[in-house]
Amino acid sequence: MKRVAITGMGLLTTFGAGKEVNRDAFHAGKSGISQIVNWDTSEFKVRIGAEINDFEPTQYMDKKEVKRFDRYSQFAVACAKMAIEDAGFKDGELDKDTTGVIHATGIGGLYTFCRDHERLLTQGPNRVSPFYIPHSITNIAAGLIAIALGLKGPNHAVVSACASSNHAIGIAMKYIQSGMSSAIIAGGSEAALVPLGVAGFQSMKAITSDYNDDPEKSSRPFDAKRSGFVMGDGGCMFVLEDMEHAIGRGARIYAELAGYGASCDAYHITAPAPGGAGAVEAMRNAIKDAGMTIEDVDYINAHGTSTPHNDPAETQAIKTLFGDRAYEIPVSSTKSMIGHLLGASGAAELAATLLGMEKGWIGPTINYEFPDPECDLDYVPNESREKVVNFALSNSFGFGGHNAVIAIKRFEG
Repeated sequence: MKRVAITGMGLLTTFGAGKEVNRDAFHAGKSGISQIVNWDTSEFKVRIGAEINDFEPTQYMDKKEVKRFDRYSQFAVACAKMAIEDAGFKDGELDKDTTGVIHATGIGGLYTFCRDHERLLTQGPNRVSPFYIPHSITNIAAGLIAIALGLKGPNHAVVSACASSNHAIGIAMKYIQSGMSSAIIAGGSEAALVPLGVAGFQSMKAITSDYNDDPEKSSRPFDAKRSGFVMGDGGCMFVLEDMEHAIGRGARIYAELAGYGASCDAYHITAPAPGGAGAVEAMRNAIKDAGMTIEDVDYINAHGTSTPHNDPAETQAIKTLFGDRAYEIPVSSTKSMIGHLLGASGAAELAATLLGMEKGWIGPTINYEFPDPECDLDYVPNESREKVVNFALSNSFGFGGHNAVIAIKRFEG
């Protein structure tokens, strides 16, 4: 099979747009979580999130598109355009007839849904936008990216809750390995930090309400005082490319996308399987798919949600698969800094892994202050760590029991 290179990246988080502003924040171990300012939270138990407040969509699309696109689609198109620019294609180097788009989201156009539902209730059916359906559906961002960039290859959406963008990246890798496409734009975006989204997660007690007055301390994966995840908005798209083609055009290569593992817990709609059994299989499959062994793994970017159930289950899954070696492998959670981007989380966390790998460090798990006996691995507490990473895993697990793991190898030109 063909090898797959990662040659472009477009990243948008609470820290801002672009890889450098995010790399600096990840390296510094900053928190991007604050009190929500875009809407009135006075009636909510949860008043914090990782909002995006300085994004200017007109830098990536015209004003008419901004008005029509849901926010998750704005993020998707912006990240795709950043990724294409970052990949540095010269004229004729990108085959637009075969280049595809695999975009992921967990929820999709929630802002549009809420806006037009309110219009229906308060103003009647004739005030519902004609763009309500096409701009709220979860596949539209993939289509909008293709329209914006003129890409006519395979194009579809992946929706598997918080595992969505890892699934999208893994599926895209298989398209290239098979020779069906020479390049794919893959990743995800999410914009669910709206009243209905927060209310839903708040009602199921999945997000923390304990740190409203100290939001920077709120996302604390693997820490004994964790009490739920923190919602975040954002997106990340990658250019994935046939390795031979990437080398031939002299592309800068972040890493080789080497393995993809997927499984299902088949256990519960929200809780992980006991002992993280499904996560074990997904990690094992990703390592095997990459042609590597458990001895080769240098680092794991954890799903690490900061919830009471996920963190010990993921910890146990790592210990089950790696045995005594689990204690030698650094494990950290990007969600401690940018919150949980839901369907976009896997892509953003892969980006954090790549940005550190490129410079010889791994990002920390911030807010790790009180050890939990059930979570007893090396979580790279509070400060980034100098380390050459040659082979890494990035974990994503979602409601419904979906598990998706990506494996990357250092590229030595």
